[in-house]
Amino acid sequence: MTELNKDAIKFAYWVPNVSGGLVVSNIEQRTDWSYDYNVRLAQAAEKSGFEYALTQIRFTAGYGAENQHESVSFSHGLLAKTETLKVIAAILPGPWKPALAAKQLATIDHLSKGRIAINVVSGWFRGEFDAIGEEWPEHDQRYARSEEFIRALKGVWTQDNFSFDGKFYQFKDYTLKPKPVQSPHIEIFQGGSSRAARDMASRVSDWYFTNGNTPEELKKQIDDIREKAKANNHQVKIGVNAFVIARDTEQEAKQVLQDIIDGANVEAVNAFGDATREAGASTIEGEGNWAKSTFEDLVQYNDGFRTNLIGTPQQIAERIVELKAIGVDLILSGFLHFIEEVEYFGEKVLPLVRELEHAQTQPSPITAKSA
Repeated sequence: MTELNKDAIKFAYWVPNVSGGLVVSNIEQRTDWSYDYNVRLAQAAEKSGFEYALTQIRFTAGYGAENQHESVSFSHGLLAKTETLKVIAAILPGPWKPALAAKQLATIDHLSKGRIAINVVSGWFRGEFDAIGEEWPEHDQRYARSEEFIRALKGVWTQDNFSFDGKFYQFKDYTLKPKPVQSPHIEIFQGGSSRAARDMASRVSDWYFTNGNTPEELKKQIDDIREKAKANNHQVKIGVNAFVIARDTEQEAKQVLQDIIDGANVEAVNAFGDATREAGASTIEGEGNWAKSTFEDLVQYNDGFRTNLIGTPQQIAERIVELKAIGVDLILSGFLHFIEEVEYFGEKVLPLVRELEHAQTQPSPITAKSA
């Protein structure tokens, strides 16, 4: 893989380390949650030009995810079988304490030569927390806890004799050795779409993942978070969810989308919708993840259809470059048939994206005016 321009848009994919794929539908998904399948997928993604992979964290079954591999150990397993791919491990404050997460990830950073990252998930499924006996703070308090979690991680990873006296976490003269390989620290991602999520990202996170949406709605979020980050003397990169359906013709791609929706597991989608109201509509502003999702949107966990990366390679490449123009730094992608579609994306879509990016960096030709 050639060295990328530092401003080139980056690509990540959702690791299917839970069963059921990335859509709540009875349609065939040639995707598997096993380790062997995921190793082949990670290696294919690496060769195809993907920079990141994101493992999922679930403690309980539901919405098609009957089986769930734990994210940190699974991430390490994928790192052991790849060379350049960075793997982002999803971690839930509550089940994890920052001392354990800091130690685990620092060790994996050494074992992988600096290729682990963390996605701090504030929590969206109350039933999961209830099942394992974990406290479920109200929405904004979950983000307050996550912010402390991140501040604690940064402190432990960058300082000796670290002390911290927070509402949720405390440290006293703690020194972690060895520190991570990455400098200044392991990359920190977070998710969300609410005001509380944006406010937190603008203060402490390196990356902000948001659910899929139209360019117009995404731009509102991006402008808000960048303005707040600037006021905090902080910089945040933006990742957007997208379910990619790339086919040789637009008609084929749209038919696949329709087939997914027609095959939706209605009971599971509705149950998922009920659970997500704890995460989205429960915000004070009623604008968090899934707050405005329709039934069709909820068939794909992260509103990935709304980003509209559905069509021919050329159409998708042009839309990706449009997303970059409004401030998107990374596309977090899901696919129906992961390995074959990741390879198709790398072969057909990614080169077009790079061509369009390159063309935009070239000066416009100056035409001479006649006298």
